[in-house]
Amino acid sequence: MPDNTIQLRVTPEIAYNPLRLKADISTRLGVDVNRIKHIQVTKRSIDARQRQVMVNLTVEVYLDRMPDATESLAKPETYNPLPADAPSAIVVGAGPAGLFAALRLIQEGVRPILLERGKNVADRGKDMARIARENIVDPDSNYCFGEGGAGAYSDGKLYTRSKKRGPVDKILNILVQHGAKEDILVDAHPHIGTDRLPQVIKAIRETILRCGGIVRFETRVDRLIISDGKVNGVVTSTGEEIYDPVILATGHSARDVYRFLDSEGVKIEPKGIAVGVRVEHSQQLIDSIQYHNPKGRGQYLPPAEYSMLTRVKDRAVYSFCMCPGGFIIPAATAPGQLVVNGMSPASRGSKWANSGMVVEVLPEDLGDYDKYGNLKVMKFQEDIEKRFAEDAGNTQNAPAQRLTDFVNGQPSATLPSTSYAPGIHPARIDKLLPPIISDRLREGFREFGRKSKGYLTDRATVIGAETRTSSPVRIPRDKDTLCHIEIAGLYPCGEGAGYAGGIVSAAIDGDRCAQSLAQSLAE
Repeated sequence: MPDNTIQLRVTPEIAYNPLRLKADISTRLGVDVNRIKHIQVTKRSIDARQRQVMVNLTVEVYLDRMPDATESLAKPETYNPLPADAPSAIVVGAGPAGLFAALRLIQEGVRPILLERGKNVADRGKDMARIARENIVDPDSNYCFGEGGAGAYSDGKLYTRSKKRGPVDKILNILVQHGAKEDILVDAHPHIGTDRLPQVIKAIRETILRCGGIVRFETRVDRLIISDGKVNGVVTSTGEEIYDPVILATGHSARDVYRFLDSEGVKIEPKGIAVGVRVEHSQQLIDSIQYHNPKGRGQYLPPAEYSMLTRVKDRAVYSFCMCPGGFIIPAATAPGQLVVNGMSPASRGSKWANSGMVVEVLPEDLGDYDKYGNLKVMKFQEDIEKRFAEDAGNTQNAPAQRLTDFVNGQPSATLPSTSYAPGIHPARIDKLLPPIISDRLREGFREFGRKSKGYLTDRATVIGAETRTSSPVRIPRDKDTLCHIEIAGLYPCGEGAGYAGGIVSAAIDGDRCAQSLAQSLAE
């Protein structure tokens, strides 16, 4: 146990300078500074609500000794090799839900057969480079599909609003166990970084393989094997049949999965999404706004984040996946689509800040799409992406507009520089988006500009379209067993099933689904 656990509220100069922090703690505790052998920060958050930015810390202090191994901040999980006769289960999708489902199956004594339509996390990077360089989108290997899922190359933010602290801590500890920095156990808004996350994902795969799990890439599942009201396995794109219960963790962009579920009579239902744009500012401007200092963040503070929320005409308008020091990326999953997303490297070191700015869309808002039944929200999403792609000449050169021009409803003659590698061109995004989106965004931007002076500026760029905020479909399941409400043997899981929103919540859901499946096998 530490000798003292204390909570501090200090300036950034103290919080981020180990010698200054040690001296401050020495004074507060009234002990000789030389007696302090180790300081472990266990919680850290920035409070920028007042003009003087402060940092809140919880620290453990060790006097006259270093902590031993049992006092480490990280708490690793145990994964033992499976016996040869272990039962097996299919996991479709190697995003966070699928990977953490596979890990939990191993702990439960079940051999995971992990099937991923895309490539391994290293090889898929080459296909993403081709999107920017050659405008070629591989429908099975892109920013959404492939080992690690959509989060692997689009930021690795780990913030979740989940109140289940225990499961959250477990997920973060497993990530640290596989190579993430211990900072993610400390920071209020933890972040691994797109440049580091692939190695963590690879290490998770190696754990699965070491324990006897099976991982197969470039293996797309095209349909389920269903008989007598039960899912008995899957059929791959090559016609191969694999028999076992199924955890379906295919992510929010697997539209072919939604189509085959609907065509086979598997109950699904339309779900609300959020649609809008990416807004890009200079990071220096966001720093000056958020830290109340025209000079920016200074020597010690990290690149500033922001979060914005309002309601316009009874629908939420809000920031989504804010990326300080980041880049805007092309996130289409097939030719004929134009979709943008954001990411940040671990350093958050670029000169740009970007965030999704989106409007809530509910199924009842889309009466004109009722003829598409359960896929009505997905069709609305697809139509927007197609419209933006057509404006771009079916390239990935994205439509863009200065923020003030978007708000004022006028064209942009020129555009600021951008982080978006395929490039941008002037376009009337306010007209490309449906009025139910653009009208609400316009009012939202005006309010955000009033609340954060300097945000509404002609130096900011609106780039579109941001459509993949969540799944447009929910696959209903029993709240206790997590199995599909009508078909046994099918465990809809994660973002793609409509039960998660981000890496951590998807991982938690994968863990829970795997536990439930294992319990059913034991009965």
